Amino acid sequence: MQLTVESVVNYKILENSRILTAKDSVADRTVQWISVMEMPVENFVRQNELVLTTAIGCHSDVENFKSFVQDIIDSNASALMIAIGRHVFDIPAEVIELAEQQNFIIIELPWEVRFSNIIEEVMRNINDTQYKDRERSEKVQQELLKLILGDTDLEHISKYIQRQLDCQLLITDRHGFIQTKSGYTQKFIEKWKNAVIQGDFPIRREADLVNNDPMLRKFRTAFLDGRMILQIPVLQISEDPQGYIFVVLSKEMPVVSYLTHYRVAVLEHAATTISLWLSRENAIEETKINLRSDFVQEVATGGFVSADQAFSRAKLLGYNLELPYVCLVGFPEKFKELFEKHKKDYNSYVQWTESMIRYIEEELYFAAQSLNREIMMTYQGQHLLIYLEKPAETNYDHIINFLDLADRRLRNLLPEVSISWGIGDYSEGFQGLSESYSHATMALDIGRRKKGKGQRMLYSDTRIDRVLLTLAQNEEMKEVIMATIQTLVEYDKQRNMDLIGTLKSYNQNHGNVSQAARALSLHRQSLLYRLRKIESLTGLSLIDSDDLFLLDLSLKTWEIGVAENING
Repeated sequence: MQLTVESVVNYKILENSRILTAKDSVADRTVQWISVMEMPVENFVRQNELVLTTAIGCHSDVENFKSFVQDIIDSNASALMIAIGRHVFDIPAEVIELAEQQNFIIIELPWEVRFSNIIEEVMRNINDTQYKDRERSEKVQQELLKLILGDTDLEHISKYIQRQLDCQLLITDRHGFIQTKSGYTQKFIEKWKNAVIQGDFPIRREADLVNNDPMLRKFRTAFLDGRMILQIPVLQISEDPQGYIFVVLSKEMPVVSYLTHYRVAVLEHAATTISLWLSRENAIEETKINLRSDFVQEVATGGFVSADQAFSRAKLLGYNLELPYVCLVGFPEKFKELFEKHKKDYNSYVQWTESMIRYIEEELYFAAQSLNREIMMTYQGQHLLIYLEKPAETNYDHIINFLDLADRRLRNLLPEVSISWGIGDYSEGFQGLSESYSHATMALDIGRRKKGKGQRMLYSDTRIDRVLLTLAQNEEMKEVIMATIQTLVEYDKQRNMDLIGTLKSYNQNHGNVSQAARALSLHRQSLLYRLRKIESLTGLSLIDSDDLFLLDLSLKTWEIGVAENING
């Protein structure tokens, strides 16, 4: 139990003292320290410190007296006891009014009461309280050790710590990802995710508690949803945090009043306990993630000797290969550019990428669970590789629903992140898994070339594009394409006229000049000038069906597979 100003005032040696201001607050003000202080105060007074003074430097100067008292108030002291009878005979009304306005306690002491007697009594009580707190915290430490040795899960450990601290906790990994969610609404958890992505948590700036107590300097603070959040790191041997404990205070709770010696000791024991738990779990989880990731990659690339071997491994990892799956391959776009915006909050690009992929995977798992579909997933070589369970006798609607749901959540959580998707088709049997992956990869590649970044492409919609890709890989066809279209590409580079775009629009509008002009926002005569320029550069006629076919085929083949070679 904490020592309060009320307890001090009730000492027998202070029976003749008088409380002059903030009488209703004496039961609530904690006393953690005691000192004797005269002018100047500077930064020598700590929060929750009971200050004794003779006010020797004030004399009859009311402004000096007010300034002295204001400095004590600004130090967040518990109370000010002023000895009356030698240097000060009456406390000025202006000083009493100042203290009352700020709800600060001033106590008048008879001159004959020795400061040393008050200090002796207060220190005895503080030491008794601290001794009892140490005993209590040691019992907590022993109980936490039992929980760790008993292989207790983090949820139960967290609840036990919360009961000792009388406050809610968040336990996270080093990136700020929540490890336990009990007691929090989904709305609060979403706000936490957003704050982590914005780099607000974990708190990386220096500690900012306005207090001179070294005990409190290890804590860092920030606000979320109107509530004060205290952060204490969970350290590894290397002194790099492997996780954090966040204490979520109620809105009316002052930080320093909450952080008693007992609670600080419990938090230190908790950090040690959770460090042990995270070290063990991280090793297990990392091994499991790596095994699952390697398994999905091997399934996709046909790395298994036999289906029996794959089915055996799948069972051990909790996957069911008996189910029908369709492969999806995703590519997160512009990660490097996004990192440049947020790199001040992260140690490296690798750390930032890990954080982003972790959130993306979490939302993809959530989408699959919401649709009651099994999912196997990995992230390797900058690509997300997913096998999503295919319901019996359905088309691609289940995949579209899955991606729509994931995209909606990701837009709220990571609005700057865009993912391109290639969607394979379903192929029956174990061998069909690698075939579906091959198709999804091709669909992704074609989709990014043809539709642009951040789009989706079904393999079943790439038939013409696959024909064009095959043509683009033929050396003789490549020569024909380059001979036909390279003059237009070079002219566009030099003059920035966009003859390629003009030809595309002309073909898309079936040779209708007026419609093509409207689509390009050009005057009809300007479009006719560009069309004549295309004919003169290529030596082909746009009214000759064979020439037009050659131009159209060359253009589409160039876009799907030869453009990079020509531009390079």
